[in-house]
Amino acid sequence: MANDEERLQAQDLGYDPNFVPDPVKTFVVHLYRHIREKNVYEIHQMYETSFQTLSERFFKDTPWPSVDAVAQYVDNDHVFCLLYREMWFRHLYARLTPTLRQRIDSWDNYCSLFQVVLHGVVNMQLPNQWLWDMVDEFVYQFQSFCQYRAKMKNKTEQEIALLKQFDQAWNVFGVLNFLQALVEKSTIIQILEQEKEGLEQFTSNDGYDYNGGSNVLKVLGYFSMVGLLRVHCLLGDYHTGLKCLEPIDISQSGVYTIVIGCHITTIYHYGFANLMLRRYVDAIREFNKILLYIFKYKVYHQKSPQYEQILKKNEQMYALLAISLSLCPQSRLVDETVNSQLREKYGEKMSRMQRYDDEAFAMYDELFSYACPKFITPSAPSFEEPLVNYNQDAYRLQLKLFLYEAKQQQLLSGLRTFLKVYSTISLAKLASYMEVDEPTLRTILMTYKHKTHAVDSAGKIISNADVDFYIDDDTIHVVESKPSKRYGDYFLRQVVKLEKVINEMDSIKLE
Repeated sequence: MANDEERLQAQDLGYDPNFVPDPVKTFVVHLYRHIREKNVYEIHQMYETSFQTLSERFFKDTPWPSVDAVAQYVDNDHVFCLLYREMWFRHLYARLTPTLRQRIDSWDNYCSLFQVVLHGVVNMQLPNQWLWDMVDEFVYQFQSFCQYRAKMKNKTEQEIALLKQFDQAWNVFGVLNFLQALVEKSTIIQILEQEKEGLEQFTSNDGYDYNGGSNVLKVLGYFSMVGLLRVHCLLGDYHTGLKCLEPIDISQSGVYTIVIGCHITTIYHYGFANLMLRRYVDAIREFNKILLYIFKYKVYHQKSPQYEQILKKNEQMYALLAISLSLCPQSRLVDETVNSQLREKYGEKMSRMQRYDDEAFAMYDELFSYACPKFITPSAPSFEEPLVNYNQDAYRLQLKLFLYEAKQQQLLSGLRTFLKVYSTISLAKLASYMEVDEPTLRTILMTYKHKTHAVDSAGKIISNADVDFYIDDDTIHVVESKPSKRYGDYFLRQVVKLEKVINEMDSIKLE
C-alpha cells in the first residue's frame, strides 16, 4: 500500500494510514480475541454492526488504518492480518475508487488468504455472512477489474506499464481455479451427497462445526459454487454456470438461503441463465419464489448494509420476470401477490412487448439492459495504439443474441393467439387466417414446437408451452394446459382485510 501514488492520495484525503483511533484498537483486539475463541455470535455482531458503525464514524470517505498499524495489537497474527486486509479492501471499494495498485494488492491478499485456507491449518469458525461476503467480493472485484482494464482509452503510461507487469492479477483462470479449488478441497459436493443419506448434518447445522472443528473451508467451498455460477454468467457460459450449481438443491432451503445476499444472488443468476437457455418455466418458477420471499421479508433487512442491493436486485428480477412471461406466457406459475406487483411495475410495457414491431423490441432491449449482469471480457487488452475501450463488447454481444431470440419468439405470438381460440382447426383455414400458404404454416408450426421446447439440466427435452398441439389428417388439435385454480391466497387476503375493518371499527368510540 505504501507506493508514492497512494501516499499522495492519502495526503489529499487528510488520511494518516498509521493513525489508529482508540475505538478501532478496541475493535481489532476484541475481534481477534473472539476469532481465537471461536465465538461466532460475537464475531458476527462485530463484523455486521461494529465495523459499519466505526466506518460511518471515522472512515466515511477514507480507508481504515493500514494493516501494519494494527498488527501490533493482534500479536502480528498472519491470518488475522489477511482477514483485516480483506475487510480493508472491501471498505475501500465501497467508499472510494481503488487505484490500479490497490486492485493488484487486493488480488495478492485474496491469493494469500485462499492459499492459507486451502493448504494451511485453519482452526476458526467464522459467520456465514462474512464467508459469503468474501466469495461475493472476490467475484465483484474480478468483474470490476475486467471493466476497469477494458477502458483503455484514458490509461496513463504508468497504468499500462503496471498492467503489463502484473498480467496475472485477476486473471480469469486464476479466479476460476481458486473457486474450483475451494469446492474440491472442501469436499462439499460429497458432503451434500452424504447428507441426502443422513450421514452428514451440514445444512441442519447451518454449515457450522459443533465438534470443535472449523467451518471456513467447507462453507467457502459451498459458496464458491454460487461464485462459479456468477462468474460463468458474466462470461456468457450459462450451461457451465448451472452445472456448477447442481450440487445445491435450490428447490429446498439450505445454507444459501440463510444469507439473504447469497439467496438473491443464487436465484438471480440461476433465473437469468435459464432465461438465456430458453428454460423459461424454470426461470419463472424461481423468480416467483424469490420475489415473494423478498416481498414478505425485506422489512426485516432495512438496517442491513445490503438493503439497497436487495431492493435493486428485486427490481431487476421483476424486469427479468416480465421478459420471461412475455416470451412464455405462463402466468399460472406466478403468485397473485407477485403478479399484482409485476402488473403495477411493467403491465403497460408487457402489453407492448406482445406486439411484433420496433416498439416491442425497444422494450425488450430496455428491460434486458437494465436487468442483465455486467458482462465482462476476460482476455487481456491490446496495448497497440490507438488504445480503445472495449468494456461494452460482451454486453452488446449478449444483448444481440437475446434480441435475436426475442424476435424469433415474437413471430410466434400471432400463431399462439389463434391456437388459444380453437380446439381444432384445419391447416388450410389457419393458413388463410394467417395469410400464408400451407408449407409456410407447417414451417411456422415446426418453429413453434422447437421454440417452446428446451433441454433441461438432465438432458431431457421439456416443454415451455402454455398451448400445445398435434396434427392429425391436416387438422390441428389444440391441447391447452389448464391452470389449477388456487383459492387460498384470495381467502387469506380477504381475511386480513376483514380483520383490519374489525380493528378499525373497534377503535371507533361511539358517543
